[in-house]
Amino acid sequence: MAKKKGKNKRKQQKKRIICITSIVLVVMVGVGGVFLYKKLTAQTREQAIQEYMGYIEKNEYEKMYELLDEGSKETISEEDFVTRNKNIYEGIEASDIQLDIPEEQDKDQPLSYRVSMNTLAGEITYDTDTFFEKEEGKWHLVWKDSVIFPELGSEDKVRVSSVEAERGSIYDRNDVLLAGKGTVESVGLVPGKMNIQAEEDIKALAEILGTTEDSIQAKLDASWVQDDSFVPLKNMTQEQLDQPYKAKDGSMPGGSIQDKLLEHAGVLISKADSRVYPYGECMSHLLGYVQQIQAEELEERKGQGYNEQSIIGKSGLEKLYEERLREKRGYRIAIVDQQGEEKQALAVKPAEDGEDIKLTIDIRWQQKLYEAYQEDKSCSVVMNPTSGEVLALVSTPSYNAMDFIVGMSQETWDVLNNDENKPMYNRVRETWAPGSSFKPIIGAIGLTTGAMTEDEDFGASGLSWQKDESWGNYKVTTLHTYDQVVLKNALIYSDNIYFAKTALKIGADSLAKQLDKLGFGQDIPFDIGMTSSQYSNSETIESDIQLADSGYGQGQILVNPLHLACMYSAFFNEGNMIAPYLEYEEGKAASYWAEGVFTPEAAETIYEDLKEVVSNPNGTGYAASKVTGSTLAGKTGTAEIKASQEDENGTELGWFAVYNTDVSEEDTMLMLNMVEDVKGRGGSGYVVNKDVEIWNQMQ
Repeated sequence: MAKKKGKNKRKQQKKRIICITSIVLVVMVGVGGVFLYKKLTAQTREQAIQEYMGYIEKNEYEKMYELLDEGSKETISEEDFVTRNKNIYEGIEASDIQLDIPEEQDKDQPLSYRVSMNTLAGEITYDTDTFFEKEEGKWHLVWKDSVIFPELGSEDKVRVSSVEAERGSIYDRNDVLLAGKGTVESVGLVPGKMNIQAEEDIKALAEILGTTEDSIQAKLDASWVQDDSFVPLKNMTQEQLDQPYKAKDGSMPGGSIQDKLLEHAGVLISKADSRVYPYGECMSHLLGYVQQIQAEELEERKGQGYNEQSIIGKSGLEKLYEERLREKRGYRIAIVDQQGEEKQALAVKPAEDGEDIKLTIDIRWQQKLYEAYQEDKSCSVVMNPTSGEVLALVSTPSYNAMDFIVGMSQETWDVLNNDENKPMYNRVRETWAPGSSFKPIIGAIGLTTGAMTEDEDFGASGLSWQKDESWGNYKVTTLHTYDQVVLKNALIYSDNIYFAKTALKIGADSLAKQLDKLGFGQDIPFDIGMTSSQYSNSETIESDIQLADSGYGQGQILVNPLHLACMYSAFFNEGNMIAPYLEYEEGKAASYWAEGVFTPEAAETIYEDLKEVVSNPNGTGYAASKVTGSTLAGKTGTAEIKASQEDENGTELGWFAVYNTDVSEEDTMLMLNMVEDVKGRGGSGYVVNKDVEIWNQMQ
């Protein structure tokens, strides 16, 4: 029994040992597990600095503060920390912050790493190190100002300086300034010179300047204003200042706007730098204008160097060439001490002036055309048909781009937008019914396709004609009868019937094919976007009547003026159609938009026949023979714009395409003009007479 009890006792002891051992193992495993967990979740110094720097681009400065050790938090408050970091990082526009941290660093030493970031002055890269303290199992930064930049002391600041640059200028072919740096008149107040009746003066000035009393007062109340400060209120042109003053009630008390402004104590008018357009209305459609960038534009161009004060092209060439004309402001980011002395330059981005652009435009042609047609609804093109250089692009009536520069009043804006003549509308970019100015094109196509010959007599048809009874009551009409109904005479007399018959001889499919070859339905290869020409509202010429009407520039034919000038250029270039261009380039070789649009023989025939349109007393352009010093050739056109053949209330467009024939290729000029509403004013003859004046002045 004793032996048995001893044996049981040993078994129980063994069980206790096993149990204790198990408990010890469990405890050891548990404790080991805790240690292992802490090791896996404890933040490394590398992770800490990466987390800290990652909050900068998110503008989460409060979270950065949470990563500081307790000692650092005792030296700087959260508010001061957030303010300092926010001002610096957002002031330099820090972005794309990258860290390069070497591996296997001694934990008893500060953590070394390299920082690189993009800023508005370019990339900043620096090597630095930071101490860390481990608190509650996590690493925390020991913060001081040098964490931002190594050389930054607690009393230092980071200064961002901007270096101004200039927007590029635009010149004509003779280096005449068309858009660029100039001055305007700045109307302002000197507070110390205002009298005790300042409120009355402010009220009167607000009325004269088209602004509000509150606006003027707000400018006078600005923190920087001293008694001897000049406080700008509005920029104006001298032309605006010289205009007669018109009171709010419509009365004209006498004197100019400038006179009325200077009646009030404290008013001073001085010069201010500005973008200027010296030629005003005559160039505004072409050049466009600049204004301060809008919020949505700034968002669209984020990261491209624009800011809230940037000036940007809004229309015309200013907008088209924005990327080349725009100036790029320079920046210098530096650490400065308490006295404002620079300690270290962190990044420098040099200022870049915009590119100057020289155009093929000749301001003399541009001015003369504008002056001649400024009261009309018109558009004009002047180009050298052998080189493709465009010397003038004019649309009238126009607006003055300087109104946008100095600040357009609501009244001026309303007048522009409500004017039935649409001065903001650029007619040279649109398409119009060409009328008889299209007949030389049809003639050249007829000769090129072999549909007719220059000596083929179509026979007399009287003043009205129709193909057959299928046309019902519809007839093609013309104004003159004459002997020998051949191509030259048809051009001289501008015979609608002849060219209607020519179109029928060519055929709808063939004509469409040839017009496609001439660029119809295509983008014009030109810097400025133009509306594409068309020969039908659908994909085909759908009837014989439409085909016949197309022969004399009616039906559904719509042509862009620059495109029509390019088509005429083929008469000078052995049947090749020139590619127009606007930017001047010395010695540039001519290039063709399309080659072989007419045969050389057809082009030569039309070129010679158009001389007769001007020199022959029966020619519709005979008045142009009176130009002194030049021998001219060309073609007139009167396009009818009406609802039906019986419509007597429609209007007319007058055209004249004219060129000089007795000069070198370098001096050859092709001028093409279109004027709306010439019905009752002589039709195309109105345009011819205007052009005679222009050619005489340009000799």
